[in-house]
Amino acid sequence: MIRDRDRHHWTDGAVTSAQSFPATGNFDLAANAHGVLMVHNDDVVDTGAGFDTHRHENVEIVTWVLDGAVEHRDSKGNHGVLTPGLIQRMSAGRGITHSERNASTRAEDVAAHVVQMWLPPDADGRDPSYAEHDFTAELADGALIPVVSGRAAHRDSSALDIGNRFVALHAARPRAVQSVTLPAAPFGHLFVARGAVVLDGTGQLDTGDAVRTTDAGELLVTATDDAEILFWEMHASFDL
Repeated sequence: MIRDRDRHHWTDGAVTSAQSFPATGNFDLAANAHGVLMVHNDDVVDTGAGFDTHRHENVEIVTWVLDGAVEHRDSKGNHGVLTPGLIQRMSAGRGITHSERNASTRAEDVAAHVVQMWLPPDADGRDPSYAEHDFTAELADGALIPVVSGRAAHRDSSALDIGNRFVALHAARPRAVQSVTLPAAPFGHLFVARGAVVLDGTGQLDTGDAVRTTDAGELLVTATDDAEILFWEMHASFDL
């Protein structure tokens, strides 16, 4: 378990980042990964701030906004404004440059709260690509749903495709006392984005807490107040 207070914290004054895996600085991301999840940053970005144009190669980047809005632009001509409920997947492939900034104006003065997650593709050198989808309506009943997946089991769902056939990201917004069941997985990463839940066999988890699972069967999660959770189901690791 990684409690909120125990995450790696970094700030430049305009961006404040709480990191389940140390990511800002000279870190070996693969060595610190759980399964194949190597970055899981929970960032608050001030108005007018963000990340200027920079380059990525051979990484799958998934972005989920909790509050506010984030504007994305990249070298392939993709442009989007991400808001809560809308998930984005960017596959860097052979190489792509992009920028990410708080989309609110200075007059609006709304901080952007965003979770960004990085995983490797299952093959290098693919064409870069971009996709987004709004799951707001599908999340309304509190059920756990796949929002990004490379697994064959989710091909008929609305989940965005990702360039790694061993992974799926599930999201839920359970209301107080509502339960959801996490799928069995060799490697799992549960993150409480807001609210509080009880994880069967572990206990109470509050906002910002994360649990890494290994060879776990199905797990019951029960919200103790209105909550939002993200769960990575992973069937591979860097050690395999």
